[in-house]
Amino acid sequence: MRGRRYFSEAAPWNEDPMSGLSNIFDAAMVFALGFLLALAVSYSIQEMLDPQSTVTLVKNPGDPDMQIIIKDMDKIQVLNMTDKIAGGQGTKMGTAYRLENGQVVYVPENATSPSVQS
Repeated sequence: MRGRRYFSEAAPWNEDPMSGLSNIFDAAMVFALGFLLALAVSYSIQEMLDPQSTVTLVKNPGDPDMQIIIKDMDKIQVLNMTDKIAGGQGTKMGTAYRLENGQVVYVPENATSPSVQS
């Protein structure tokens, strides 16, 4: 009696093991780009990339290594905070109050309603 042949030539494990790797790589690239797009939308990075916008960011507010990043059109300036006290001439523009919930309310000198900053 002749032995039966259980496996055909087109068995799935006879394929090239690297053939599915390119599909996995493509899916991972789409997934990573989706994450980058979500990050850009959530942190309002579109404004940083727009050459006509003006943006001010505060990194580590209240910490000794606090930085203020100012983008004015196509110029970006980074200010590192120090312990030195600034001096000079100036005019009072208004008053800022920190509420119990952490919000900062700025009241301009000649204004009728306050503007809220968080």
